[in-house]
Amino acid sequence: MTIHLTSSAFSEGGAIPVNYTCDGQNISPPLRWNDIPGGARNLALIVDDPDAPRGTFTHWVLFGIPAQSSELAEGDTGGGTQGRNDFGRNGYGGPCPPRGNPHRYFFRLYALDTVLRLQPGATKQELLRAMENHIIGEGQLMGTYQRQ
Repeated sequence: MTIHLTSSAFSEGGAIPVNYTCDGQNISPPLRWNDIPGGARNLALIVDDPDAPRGTFTHWVLFGIPAQSSELAEGDTGGGTQGRNDFGRNGYGGPCPPRGNPHRYFFRLYALDTVLRLQPGATKQELLRAMENHIIGEGQLMGTYQRQ
């Protein structure tokens, strides 16, 4: 089932405002969603950049978001637990590509039929393994960022 994921800060395929990047305040953008499937017990979010020079770079791992929620406010976790990003820190790390071509940033939201038993600091790979066979819906929003 497809979840409709949007942001008031940028549109699908649009530029992510500097405020949400390493060149600004480096806080997470506001996100809103609907069409969460019935039977969802938890939500998880992964944000990554497939255009990074050394391969896909993970910017945010967030899980344990209550299934009844419908948004994350700017800079908020919505009660979820933060995992470790590829900057080596727990939490959100905004777009910070090398100067040059714009990079794409995929915000992927997953609806799960279970409550995951992961510790804070879990990696994207640990989250993906834990979600196997439990994803009952997903949605994505892609934004771009290019450093000047």
